[in-house]
Amino acid sequence: MNENEAVKNNEPENSVPKGAKEAFDWLQCIVAALIFTIVLFTFFARIIGVDGSSMYPTLVDKEHVAVSNLFYKPKHGDVVIVRQKTFKSEPLVKRIIGLEGDTVDIKDGAVYLNGSKLDESKYLMDGMKTFESDIDFPVTVQEGCILVMGDNRTGSTDSRSSLIGQIDKRCILGRVYAVLLPLSRIGIVR
Repeated sequence: MNENEAVKNNEPENSVPKGAKEAFDWLQCIVAALIFTIVLFTFFARIIGVDGSSMYPTLVDKEHVAVSNLFYKPKHGDVVIVRQKTFKSEPLVKRIIGLEGDTVDIKDGAVYLNGSKLDESKYLMDGMKTFESDIDFPVTVQEGCILVMGDNRTGSTDSRSSLIGQIDKRCILGRVYAVLLPLSRIGIVR
């Protein structure tokens, strides 16, 4: 008996061909990646598309952003996704201006929080003014609520309108952390 015959005799009859084993390994990797992605986006983060220009220049229409509500506590200046059923069924993306107990006022085109003028130069376009809407200011934010505004103050329906008003914190879907698409705008949202 030569060496090749001895090797053949020691092989199990049901051995898997090399190509099938590689295909099975690839299938395992794809299934693991799919499960990881489902768990990640179910429990830790979501990808939501921006609809409209109310957050321009911070966010642009049709961008896709990463949003998470895991261990999130609302803070002034955060960009959040909220659902306000009294306005429309799609989620809204806005910036938190006031938290419960805060007094928000709009005077001479500027926003005042608890008597101090907000420095909004980081996210508003130069020269942009904030105009009152159909709600009388100053407003004290109710317990359990937030007051939000879009960064495009002349093109945003937000807490300045009685259509939206103050938003219950339980309606916050999450904080926007980053722009994911398009790749030319990828980055952290501030």
